[in-house]
Amino acid sequence: MSTSYATVLRTPGAARIFAAALTGRLSYGIVPLSLLLAVTGTTGSYARAGWVMAGFATATVVLSPVRAGLVDRFGPRRALPPMAAGYALVLLGLAAATWRPGVPFAVLLALAAAAGMLAPPLGPVTRALWSALLADPDLRRRAYSLDTVAEELLYVTGPLVAGLIAAAARPALGVVLGAVLVLAGTLALAASVRGELGSARADSAAGGGRSRPWRLLLRTRQPLASAAGVGAGLGAFGLLTVVFAGRHGQPADAAWVEAALAGGSAVGGLALGALDWRAPARIRLAVLTGGLGTALALAALAPTLPVLAAVAALAGVTVAPTLTTAYLLTDELAGPEQRTRAGAWVNAAFNAGGSAGTALVGLLADRLPLPACLALAATPVLAALTATARTRGRARIRELAVR
Repeated sequence: MSTSYATVLRTPGAARIFAAALTGRLSYGIVPLSLLLAVTGTTGSYARAGWVMAGFATATVVLSPVRAGLVDRFGPRRALPPMAAGYALVLLGLAAATWRPGVPFAVLLALAAAAGMLAPPLGPVTRALWSALLADPDLRRRAYSLDTVAEELLYVTGPLVAGLIAAAARPALGVVLGAVLVLAGTLALAASVRGELGSARADSAAGGGRSRPWRLLLRTRQPLASAAGVGAGLGAFGLLTVVFAGRHGQPADAAWVEAALAGGSAVGGLALGALDWRAPARIRLAVLTGGLGTALALAALAPTLPVLAAVAALAGVTVAPTLTTAYLLTDELAGPEQRTRAGAWVNAAFNAGGSAGTALVGLLADRLPLPACLALAATPVLAALTATARTRGRARIRELAVR
């Protein structure tokens, strides 16, 4: 049986789900930069814009598992449309508030936090639907790989679109476009579920989960640790590339390093889905996490920007495979009724790790030599590898005890 990417998209309902999810998730690539530019323009303050974005990001990350839990409980057909409608309305309110100066800063903060609270968890929902739609493990792995690579490319394309809109018109128009995209994509995704996955199997995969969250966290601690470590390492590396580029040319040259990382990640993600893997997901996750940590550590030896870009490309080859495998393992460990929430926890761990890594290395960048900071960027990734190794060891002990 052929298990190519084309086979995944030929599965009944898959192409509609994929297209709808990409449409909605493109909003998440456009809105952050558009909102940052719009708030900066209307307040005239980078500090205030930073606080607004912090409120938006914090509400998004912290409440993502809560919103995903609502999808698990009520199903995507009932839970997603109200979230999308509310999120789109708040985004339109933000666009109106940032169109001209004069809106109180507290209003901008409140609107940004409200937007973060309502953002639909499209990524976790999409992965839960892949699991319901594709019974074959190879097809599911390819679907997850394709989904992860496409999402990463959206986060490259989205800021470019936001920049073009800001240059040609007003940044607030990017926020408006984000509202339109997320509403259209989410409603189309909900309609796809109704048309193609309205069976009891789909409902069990994306609705009805009511078991205690702490048990889910314990079961999925290995992929959560990996996601948090990878997020922290990449967050620190992203900031340090700007510092490196500024010392070896222009800060804007960091874009080449980021492009190399994204390109390597796309290649690695597609390779993960295209190749046949015999090792279980736990082993793959440990190997990939270790490879990413090692590659990031090599960045400390880079003498020039082109060499750093080459190292970034090498590290990128493991980024999408690591995250994809973390999602796959989470899917195995979580029950069918908890998949959306479990995927949201992985998202939250990755984003929280990224924020923490960026903040910590920002404090150290002026106090330590740059090579030392680059070496430290690999530390959380390798620490996550240690945590996964301990998890496997305890699981093996329990298995022997049962025998």
